[in-house]
Amino acid sequence: MLLSPYERSEGDEMTLNLIKLASRNQFAMNGYEGASLATIANEVGIKKQSIYTYFKGKDELFSEVFEDSWNTEEDFINKYFHGGSDLEIERLLHGFLLEYIERYEKDDNTNFFLRTIFYPPLHLKDTISQRGNEFIEQLQERIRSLFEEANTKNTFMFQTDVDHAAIAYIALMDGMFVEMLFGGLQRARIRLDASWNIYWRGIK
Repeated sequence: MLLSPYERSEGDEMTLNLIKLASRNQFAMNGYEGASLATIANEVGIKKQSIYTYFKGKDELFSEVFEDSWNTEEDFINKYFHGGSDLEIERLLHGFLLEYIERYEKDDNTNFFLRTIFYPPLHLKDTISQRGNEFIEQLQERIRSLFEEANTKNTFMFQTDVDHAAIAYIALMDGMFVEMLFGGLQRARIRLDASWNIYWRGIK
């Protein structure tokens, strides 16, 4: 029987969080197919059957872990742009891309999130892809708003319209993500350095 949020004790919440943390690590390392509930339970120190107290099965567990990951990345973006609002727009946007390389290298949540939106389980592909697109679209709108504000205040001279500048920024970020996943962090940094200079000269 699944426990509702109202029925969970402090110990239940702790176990739930440990299950999700262990699951995220297993899914990140081994993918959906390679991660087993038995391994997750063993890592937490509980019996496999105990997982079903909290989740109907592996799909529900994976989906909830992904949603938590989605929210964590959204929180990071909100804090980054709020905290860097006084920076020059070039430093702010270039720094964001560099920060994501660091997060992919050091933050398990970012690693899991990016791997999941690029390599979703086939039977969950539609749902994961939709959420991935929502994430990118929200980020694109944030970048467009930054450009629009700079354009309105006349603090930055654009060679193209702000919509195209924002779309191109997202395309640059997507390429960096792909290089991180397939080519490694060093190649991603090299390509970002070269691509950023060309991108910035192109919109400025």
